[in-house]
Amino acid sequence: MLIKYEFLKILKRKSTLMIMAASLLLTAFLFGLPILQYQTYQQNRAIKGFEGIAYEKELYRNLSVPITEEYAAEIIGEYQALFENPENVGYDGNEKFLIGDAYWDFAAPREDLLNLLASVYDSPGEYSGLNKLPELNLAEGAMFYQSRNEKIEALLNTPSRNLSDNQKEYWRSMNSRVETPLQYGWHEGWEIILNSFELLTFALLAVCIATAPVFSGEYQSGTDAVILSGRYGRTKLVRAKIISSMLFGVLAFTLHVIVAFGLPLGAFGTEGWNLPLQAAGASIPYPFTFLQACLINMGVITLVLLAMIGLTLLLSAHMKSPYLVLTVLMPVLFLPLFLSPNGTDGAYNLTLFLLPYRAFIPEIGKYISYKIGGIVLDALSMRAVLYAVLTAVMLPLAGLGFRNHQAV
Repeated sequence: MLIKYEFLKILKRKSTLMIMAASLLLTAFLFGLPILQYQTYQQNRAIKGFEGIAYEKELYRNLSVPITEEYAAEIIGEYQALFENPENVGYDGNEKFLIGDAYWDFAAPREDLLNLLASVYDSPGEYSGLNKLPELNLAEGAMFYQSRNEKIEALLNTPSRNLSDNQKEYWRSMNSRVETPLQYGWHEGWEIILNSFELLTFALLAVCIATAPVFSGEYQSGTDAVILSGRYGRTKLVRAKIISSMLFGVLAFTLHVIVAFGLPLGAFGTEGWNLPLQAAGASIPYPFTFLQACLINMGVITLVLLAMIGLTLLLSAHMKSPYLVLTVLMPVLFLPLFLSPNGTDGAYNLTLFLLPYRAFIPEIGKYISYKIGGIVLDALSMRAVLYAVLTAVMLPLAGLGFRNHQAV
């Protein structure tokens, strides 16, 4: 009964209803933008919105294939053959490229796939687009998977990454679990979600604003003396406040996630949930499908959410006003928004990747890892461990802070 009472107390505040409504509208707007802004092209026009999405999905019906060595060699060979006709080739003084019907009939519908294939032949840090494909030697085949493994090995040995032997072996082992041949196909909805997770930070802020008055609101209204002098004021009621805050936070955040996931998947379709992440980037080392990656990152984000609720309650138990709580939370949440990593190693970068805003971003292609003694953890695992520990520490401290409060 106490948990139900405290839950409804949070839910029925006018401030809670207002911030949740505003936050849901903002989430819908931000995750709806890719739908509104989506456009693709035909030779004589741009196709926007749902019409463009339907057009692209239809094109992908012929591109949902396993990328075997034979298929890679075949499609690259067809691309190269088009350059043999001078009428198909344009030149801007630096590079040659397809023009006219050769581009619109062959390259344009396959551009994402061709870029995926071409990316494995680039050196680390090099982005040459399709420029290398016309000159690629196919005498021994495309050697797509050998080139992919060589690029990943080159990435691991890049001096700026400063990876230890244990870290390199960790990533090699993970990459060895990627199943080949890679399956390719339509995955736009899932890729949008993976690239937009940080937008859920606003939902996290809304939850923190709603739970900020849980303890400090009692101080502000003067009811702390009554509560703390009651029979269960320092025991069951404290636990009820914490549990109800966590329950409210999880349910409110889940509602935001349903909106955030529902819009792109509703517009672009759920196709691609079982495709490997490598369909979005050949050098990605994680052996996950798009659905698995989204669920794993959501698990990490949920732990971040619980830890931030714990921090909010801890501050609320020690501050006399919810507004003071927010003055601390706002920089914690959004300061990383204005800080950019300058690499993937070093104390600054590794710390930045663990802060709440950055912890929402999966960083699945950056080979970020943490070495603790002889143990190596990737960014997702490290975040999960860190925020689970922070939650376990801060929630009891929050309860203790309110119990030890001296009412005036």
